[in-house]
Parts: sequence; C-alpha cells; structure tokens
Amino acid sequence: MSKEKQFVKEITPQNEDFSRWYIDVIKKADLMSYSPVRGCIVFKPDSYEIWELIQKELDARFKETGHRNAYFPMFIPESFFQKEKEHVEGFNPELPWVTEAGGEKLEERLAIRPTSETMIGHMYSEWINSYRDLPVLINQWANVVRWEKRTQPFLRTSEFLWQEGHTAHEDEADARRETMQMLDIYRDFAENYLAIPVIMGQKTPSEKFAGAVDTYSIEAMMKDGKAVQAGTSHYLGTNFAVAFDIKFLNRENQHQFCHTTSWGVSTRLIGALIMVHGDDRGLALPPKVAPTQVVIIPIGPAKTREQVVARADELFLELKKAGIRVKVDDRDQSPGWKFNEYEMRGVPIRVEIGPRDMENGQVVLVSRISGEKRIVAQADFTAEINKMLAEIHDQMFERAKQFRDEHYGAVDTLDEMKQFLDEKRGFLLAGWCGSAACEAQVKEETGATSRNIPFSPSEHKSTCLVCGEKAEHTVVFGRAY
Repeated sequence: MSKEKQFVKEITPQNEDFSRWYIDVIKKADLMSYSPVRGCIVFKPDSYEIWELIQKELDARFKETGHRNAYFPMFIPESFFQKEKEHVEGFNPELPWVTEAGGEKLEERLAIRPTSETMIGHMYSEWINSYRDLPVLINQWANVVRWEKRTQPFLRTSEFLWQEGHTAHEDEADARRETMQMLDIYRDFAENYLAIPVIMGQKTPSEKFAGAVDTYSIEAMMKDGKAVQAGTSHYLGTNFAVAFDIKFLNRENQHQFCHTTSWGVSTRLIGALIMVHGDDRGLALPPKVAPTQVVIIPIGPAKTREQVVARADELFLELKKAGIRVKVDDRDQSPGWKFNEYEMRGVPIRVEIGPRDMENGQVVLVSRISGEKRIVAQADFTAEINKMLAEIHDQMFERAKQFRDEHYGAVDTLDEMKQFLDEKRGFLLAGWCGSAACEAQVKEETGATSRNIPFSPSEHKSTCLVCGEKAEHTVVFGRAY
C-alpha cells in the first residue's frame, strides 16, 4: 500500500476508543510530533498557525482593553516561591530546577517558569510607587514548564505555550472588575471565535489557583463528555502584594498594598478544538482559526487541465485579496484522494471546478461540516464563500452546544451521579454543602471533580449530594482532562 493511501485510511472511531481517535487525528493531520524529551511535543506548522491565529485575535482584544505586552525571565529564584506559601505548595510537585550553570553549582536553585506571579510581583514592587502608576495592565506571551506525570499532546504537556496577564490595581473593586472583564473576553473568544460553548463560573476553594482569593473559569465539554478548563481568571487580593511588597502611596498619602489579578489561556485550546469539533473523518476546524479556510481543487481530464488550473489560480487570487486563507491543490492526485485529505485536515470549504463549471460560469462549494454542496456563480464567488464560512461557524457552535445540552444532567445524590457517569457521559449539576470532605468524596467515588460554581445554573439544588445537608452552592461536576 502506498504512503498516500495509508495517510487517508480510516481512523479509529470515536465511540470505539476516543483517546486513540484523538492521537490518530493529530498525527494523521500532521499537527505534531513527539520530541525526544518526555512529555514535550513539536508543534508542526498547521498547529502552530492555529496558535498564531488564537494569539493574534486575543492579543487584539487585550490591547483594546488597555493591556500591553512585556516579557519576563523564565528562570525564577527559589526564594521567590518561599514568599507565598500556598503558591509554592501548589506548584512544588511540578517544578523543574536548574542547579548548575557554566560548570558551577548555583548559589540558589532556579525554577523554570511554571507561571510568573512571583517574578512579576518582584518587578511590580520596583515599578509601582504611587496611585498615579496604577493600574498596571501587562500581558506576557511565553512558554511554561510543569513536569506532568501523565501527558497528552496539546491538552497536558510538560512544556506548553500560553499567555498570562498580570495586573495591579488601587483597590479590590477595580481588581475584581478586571478579573471578570478578562473572564468574559475568554468566554466571548471561545464561543465566537472557536465555536466552543462554555460554562462560566467560580472555582471551589480546593480547585482555585494556588495563592488566589478567588478563581473563575470557563469549562468546555469534549465529545467524550470530559471537561477541559479552557481559561481562568484569578483575583489574587493582596496576597502577592504583601509577599512581594507591592505598595503605593495612595490618594490620602498613605502606603497601601496593591490588589492584583492574573489570567491565562494556553495551547490546550488546540486540544479542546480538536475534541469538541472533530469527527470520525478527522479534524473539523472552525473557519476563524483554520490555517486554510478554503481549498480549491481543479478537476477534469488532462486535456483541460491547464485551462482549469489557470481559472483556479484566478479564483485563488480573488479570495486571497479578500483576506481569506486559501490554497489551490493542483497536484497529480485523484480528486477523491484530495477530498478525503482535506476533510481529514478539517478545511472548512472545498471548492471544485472543472471544464463544465467553467462553461457554465459556476463553481461547486462543499461544506466540511454539513456536507452540503452548493453550486454558485463565479461572479458571486467571494460573497458566497464568506457567507458559507459564517454559516459553518454557527453550525459548529450549535452542534457543540446541542451535544453539551444532551450530556448535561442534574442529580440529587451520589448514587445518581455514579449511575449517570456509568451510563451517560457528561456534566452534572449537583448541590454541595461547601465541605471539602464531601467534595473529595465525590472525586474518590466517581472520578469527577467540581468544574465550577456556574453563574447561571439551569436549576438550583437544595441539598448536598453527599451528606444531604443544605446546599450552599449548585456545582458543575465532571470528569476532566
């Protein structure tokens, strides 16, 4: 069997082995390679371009809200972590340490950045002197390292890429506004750019970020019913300000500690995209984040090839001029092989053009999502492409939302939760008394964790699913990556 035939062969069905399906898809779609370093992957051009598109869109949104980019060192002195006890306890199991450099043992160990609150807190203490210096609104695009015991490409790797925002404010009210503003930016981005419906809410104390006062998240459901935390925003209070002496002279001419925030998303969004939208034919990429939005495939006999390819090239230039990411595939392969390849790679629209189409002044558009074939006049080509791209985004969002709604239940007891998770994968709304012991028992008996306390639960629960006492919160539970 030729290499080409192997490339487009059937992948493991999702309902047979979802994890195997995921690995099959990302390898066959040429998104990544395993590196020689355990838990680290190589981002190949298509996956890295997805990240670049994510980065470009989010970066614009951050700048619209007054944030600026900076860059901080990836090596962090061990003493910095000792200043915020909860923070170091939360990250210590995952920290890799540099102990030697230049052939000499270092006087102080250096951690490779797992997150930057400590380094940035140190710098803010030097930069901030007066209320006139506030707020400080900085974002960093960087790589981070967390030495994970169990890894999965894109979703959980020892090194990954992300952005981390770090801001400092005069008071709690301003810092909390920032925290919620950034969470809503993440929600809007996930839904209107990535076509991923998410649940917004607050993390329980046991699930919040180490060192935060409050952590908020957006949670997305994958096609195996598991959760991916797709973004977080943290109100840090004065915890890091006290630890790193981030003080300023306030309007009453008195020294006061800043209130700080941090927030971030990472390349795990690529894994979420694949798991939310992919199917048994391979990737299905939302148009706004697809490296190639449209592929034009010339078809027909050899004698008309030159003429058809020339027209395909003209259509290519028309779309490119309109800002659409497009390619022409005029390789000497059968049209059927190309159709399969681009379906597997998740290209939103396939354009077919042959000699008969040229005679009739038309082209054929095929949607990756619905499979719909639409014959359109070449004169309306760009407008129809833009229209179909918008429709595909909406269809992908609605399809993902429908799946989530069908796998989103509510239970009153732990036994009901066990039964739901055994028989039907997904998320569950349940009452929780606020006890860490009850929360831990849910995890121990079901493997599900609290995802968040949703801002808008579909119903409110009156009793705790574990102990039966009065519920302080209605919580979303689910198994997670």
